[in-house]
Amino acid sequence: MKAFFTHLLQKMGLDEPTQGRDSRLFDASVNGLESDSRAVVPWSTRALQIDASALDADRAMRQLQALWSADKQMQQMPEQTVARLKKYMHFAQVPARQEFIHQDEHGNFLVVLLKGQVAVERTQTWGERLRLSEAMPGEMLGEMSLLDQGLRFSACITQTQCDMAVLTTDAMNDMVAEDAYLVACLMTVLARKMSLRLRVVGARLSERT
Repeated sequence: MKAFFTHLLQKMGLDEPTQGRDSRLFDASVNGLESDSRAVVPWSTRALQIDASALDADRAMRQLQALWSADKQMQQMPEQTVARLKKYMHFAQVPARQEFIHQDEHGNFLVVLLKGQVAVERTQTWGERLRLSEAMPGEMLGEMSLLDQGLRFSACITQTQCDMAVLTTDAMNDMVAEDAYLVACLMTVLARKMSLRLRVVGARLSERT
């Protein structure tokens, strides 16, 4: 995380750039995964596997803005700043009963649920399939792997037909180069969201051990 903010400050002109540093901050090679035999699963591949179809970007963006304006954490991003995310996001509709995020795979995208319901589940080492939560519209899923392309902690399965906004690492790299303020705002709310979620998941897992 320190490397991210150092890089971001450089993009904003608040620090001297590091010579020879790859500007693609979110690539696997930057995050030490170049020698991992398990390939990162990109959204383009997953979208085909789950029969995702494109949504109208303008309508989907209005959904996203309405949802986040009612969220205590996300509403800290100014509305005009959120609107700039449209340039970097994919918008898709996914049928019911599709596992769009798999546990223990490397991923390079996060999903914002716009409509529908998603189950978040984890298979424990002893084989038990544990329902961690049910995501509702406005929630983000897969954000930790977006940042470090590490292994997915849990699986996410659509319970109904779902509308989604998808942000990939390639888009994040473009955003770092083009709109550092937008990245800084997004990272701030992501950090708060992840902290709250980890506390809830940790408490639930503790109850089961």
